[in-house]
Parts: sequence; structure tokens; C-alpha cells
Amino acid sequence: MDPENTLLLATETGQVTIRLRPDLAPQHVARIKELAREGFYNDGAFHRVIPGFMAQGGCPHGTGMGGSSKPNLPAEFSREPHVRGVCSMARTNNPNSANSQFFICFDDATFLDGQYTVWGEVTEGMEHIDSLPKGEPPRTPGRIVSMTVAADA
Repeated sequence: MDPENTLLLATETGQVTIRLRPDLAPQHVARIKELAREGFYNDGAFHRVIPGFMAQGGCPHGTGMGGSSKPNLPAEFSREPHVRGVCSMARTNNPNSANSQFFICFDDATFLDGQYTVWGEVTEGMEHIDSLPKGEPPRTPGRIVSMTVAADA
């Protein structure tokens, strides 16, 4: 484990460990780490949780309509498949609109390959993502208690 490229995402039910992939998406990994270090994700909601597909968070309003105050990121698409545990950036129809929102795949979602930026993968604690309340939005959304870079923990 490289502590500088490992995220610790604490949920209400336990910790999720994410291996960051700067080899695939250096700008996106840098943004996720920057926002995590600023506490941006702390107490954020998983506002869109679709069984068999993915859990999405990272909107400061908990609605899916917002992002950070930082500029949007250019796409860093790769051939990395969207499979269970993969972390990828949410965006609008504009490929260069990723900002702070991300999603974690529950199952294979390879129809997203080459269209969304993969920046990491869950290595431990996927059961805590699986247990998030479902819905668009969930009646009582699951929360990101905290998200930190392991090197800072």
C-alpha cells in the first residue's frame, strides 16, 4: 500500500480503502486528494445509489447538482474497465465537466468504459458501499463520515 495514493473513506458502517490510480488519471487523483485534504467530502451524502449499478457522492449540496469551487477537469479516459469496486468521476454530458462528484461501481458497468474517468478501486470494505441506503435520492442517504489520504492519517 502506498499511503500517498490510498484513500480512507469512513462510512457510517465502516471504513473503505481505495487504491488511487495516478497512472490512469493523474489530474483526477490530484483533485480527489486535494478535496479530501480540505475536508470537502466530510459529512457528504451518497445522493444516488442504484442497486446493481453504483453509489454516487461528492456533491456539496447532496443533490447531484453541485461541485467544488475548483475548475472542472479535462477527461482522462482510459481502457480500464468499470467493474465492481471501481471508482470513477461523475460528469455532465460534457466529457470535460468532472469536478468533485464520483461513483463506486457495485457490479460490472463496462458500458461506461472509455466515457468516464477511472481514478481508483476499492481494495477493502466494499461491504460498506453495498450496505448504503438505496434510492435517487435515498430517503435517508448514507454519509461519508470522512475521507482522508492514508499518508495524513
